[in-house]
Amino acid sequence: MLDTKAPAPHALPPHAQLIQMAVGSWVSAVVYAGAKLALADHLAAGAKNAAELAGPTGTHAPSLHRLMRSLAGLGILTEREGQRFALTPLGEALQSGAPGSARSTVLAFCGPAFWHAWEGFGHSLATGETGFEKMVGMPIFEYLAKHPEEASHFSAAMVGYHGAETPAVAAAYDFGRFGTIVDVGGATGNLLAAILSRHAAPRGVLFDRPHVVAEAPALLKAHGIQDRVTLEGGSFFEGVPAGGDAYVLSHIIHDWNEDRCVTILGHCRKAMAPDGRLLIVETVLPPGDTPHQGKVLDMVMLVVPGGQERTEAEYADLLGKAGFKLSRVVPTDSSVSVVEAVPA
Repeated sequence: MLDTKAPAPHALPPHAQLIQMAVGSWVSAVVYAGAKLALADHLAAGAKNAAELAGPTGTHAPSLHRLMRSLAGLGILTEREGQRFALTPLGEALQSGAPGSARSTVLAFCGPAFWHAWEGFGHSLATGETGFEKMVGMPIFEYLAKHPEEASHFSAAMVGYHGAETPAVAAAYDFGRFGTIVDVGGATGNLLAAILSRHAAPRGVLFDRPHVVAEAPALLKAHGIQDRVTLEGGSFFEGVPAGGDAYVLSHIIHDWNEDRCVTILGHCRKAMAPDGRLLIVETVLPPGDTPHQGKVLDMVMLVVPGGQERTEAEYADLLGKAGFKLSRVVPTDSSVSVVEAVPA
């Protein structure tokens, strides 16, 4: 009798482990197809077969059945009598609007533009330039500004992908001692909302591109802190709002090359008071061979926006070039830390 139970990954021989790593993109493509067709939304009311869903999804029923069977093999769907498929708890998380924004995250990170960017990986390794701009024809953030639906998914993906970080950051660092916190590049305000919800004293300034902060009021209102936040639109390459006691840069510095990072940090340095604090919320890479998701994410930064993840020593060096001194790194109960710096 054929044993179809897959061996544990650590039991695989080295060549099989490498192959399993390499074909991970197949799984990404299957999950993306399910998200793009909104199968979880179509199945929210109950089990259906491919013939019932082919019309609403614009697909070929036999091929759709095979996709649904694949998703069942991944634990996203479950097959019932009559070749009807239903959602599992994992599949329910793929519904539009479900907590964690999984569908938007899959659509943003596994869509055509990101796939094309990886086709330029070799170009990135050869030149240090982004594969995204090489293959898509423009930088990632310019592309998102021209594609509002994809930009909306990307913003939601930032909330979903980094969702566990926001309460951890708000809990790990004493934000309550500041009067005004400026969230630079804060998107729709997810981190700022977590900080202000936990710390009653500070007020906030949410600063990002105008089309991004335009989507912030709903999230801020949902957290009940809309009256404590001022929205400002602009580009951190041109300047940042002045007068803040603390300037937060969450997942901003890792997006850009060193010259652009120095520009952003320089604007923060100019805007803040002499006793102000700069707070960089990022993955801080461990040294040596220690496994860490940030070491793979570093390749995403190279290929897509052109930035990088850094070690503590690399952050200290970067901050020094922008007129700051790294004072400490505060760990959180998540994959990120708070890198605190003061004006030098």
